[in-house]
Amino acid sequence: MTVRFSGKLALIAGGTGGLGRAVSLAFLEEGAKVVVTYRKQEELDALEREAGSKGSSIEGHRVDVTDEIAARQLVDRVLAEHGRLDALVNTVGGYAGGVNLWELETKVFEQQLALNLRSGYALSRAAIPVMLKQKYGALVNVASKAALDHAAGAAAYAASKAGALALMDSLAAEVKGTGVRVNSVLPSIIDTEANRQAMPDADFSKWPKPQEIARVILFLCSDDARVIQGAAVPVYGDS
Repeated sequence: MTVRFSGKLALIAGGTGGLGRAVSLAFLEEGAKVVVTYRKQEELDALEREAGSKGSSIEGHRVDVTDEIAARQLVDRVLAEHGRLDALVNTVGGYAGGVNLWELETKVFEQQLALNLRSGYALSRAAIPVMLKQKYGALVNVASKAALDHAAGAAAYAASKAGALALMDSLAAEVKGTGVRVNSVLPSIIDTEANRQAMPDADFSKWPKPQEIARVILFLCSDDARVIQGAAVPVYGDS
């Protein structure tokens, strides 16, 4: 087994969710200290149990990372306690769809922007100055296939994910040549329990697994991917 992140620290926003849990476990397997944000205590407890003996390398913070002040305070705390931030992965997001744009409630539109776009904005503004000072760091933001494929009934979701992709593209250009790298991954429907319950008649075998996407994210955060900057990596599975 490779241990590419021994002695390094990874901050996984939403690190106890369906995809975030797989990303957190993947970093732990390769020797990282993992700081996760979470909303539900039971999800953090489940992550620690699944991590087994590596659970002691998990540090959890209940933080709303769509709040710019809270995101900055989190990064400041991580830096004060650990002195470094090697990787930031934003898996925070949410989906709302099935409604025509003119029938969509404005509060739902705002929620989609907050979860899918503002989270990456707030986290980047907090973390990038730290990484620039270090002259090293990797940021991976989870966007979506919907950033490129704008289906009917998903205008708010598609717009928020397209915005997130554009945000990271511009950020990657801004940090070019600094030692800091910024990339995105674009999953299709991920094979999580929540998605299975929402779409019980779907062919789950075609959906990418969280562990498969986690391996791609791990690669993008590693030194093996030091020549990759500003990429939008499709992780669609067979769907």
